[in-house]
Amino acid sequence: MRFDSALGLESRKGPLATTGKILVYSMMVLVFTGPLVGLLVSAFSKTLDPTSFTLWPDEFTLENFTQAADKNVYLYLFNSFVVVGFGLALQMVVSVFAAYSLARKRFRGMSFVMLIMLATMMLPEEIIAIPLSLVLADMPVIHANLINSYAGMILPVGAWGFSILVMTEFMKEVPVELEEAAKIDGAGELRTFFTIILPLCKPALGVIGVFGFTMIWDQYLLPLIVANESEHWTLPIALRSLRSDEEVGIGVLLAASLLALLPSVIAFLAFQRQFMRGLTSGAIKG
Repeated sequence: MRFDSALGLESRKGPLATTGKILVYSMMVLVFTGPLVGLLVSAFSKTLDPTSFTLWPDEFTLENFTQAADKNVYLYLFNSFVVVGFGLALQMVVSVFAAYSLARKRFRGMSFVMLIMLATMMLPEEIIAIPLSLVLADMPVIHANLINSYAGMILPVGAWGFSILVMTEFMKEVPVELEEAAKIDGAGELRTFFTIILPLCKPALGVIGVFGFTMIWDQYLLPLIVANESEHWTLPIALRSLRSDEEVGIGVLLAASLLALLPSVIAFLAFQRQFMRGLTSGAIKG
């Protein structure tokens, strides 16, 4: 399989072109991975110099992570995992069922539903901050207060227009003949959905899984609205507090930043194959 870069370097041949490729790729790797390597090394360093860059800590230590425990960083990390775990699971369930309805069913007002869904993607979070806080403080019908609770941070991310749109467009490309053949064999609609359509949508699930995880993990405004008490803070909120705390050293802040970064990297690596297949499939179908 051949991959062509946007720079068109693959078409260049010869020793000079090879040297140029090595230099360009090395610079790209340095630019994109340099800050990450610096963060990783600094988090395990005892003496920190913000003006220097090294590939190995001068004095390797776990003291920064020990002090982070004293600042309840691991509690905030646990809160983030709870929110992203249940929130992503809910979001993916809602996305696949909503996408199936939009891709396979025909009903009045479907275009209006799609328009509303796209409109939600265009609204900045700051616009809905006050209405969202009022709704979470007094949920309609059940009149429950979700402030200072995990549910208040999970339910609002349960439906995301981007994930629904990606799944809808992908499911539209699944041949209808496969469903018709399953019906002839006696399979019901739910069985057809779970055994035929959903397995064919694994690349799209990888895409919405990576983007959904990143979106929920990086949430700042929603936890800020819901978590009025520190024991319900997520890691992004805690980083703001640690940064403004004069008693917290830069080593603790860097250790907390590393803990906030690693889950997103691990999530991408876990879904990498499905993610790349989903992007490639979308490019080909588009």
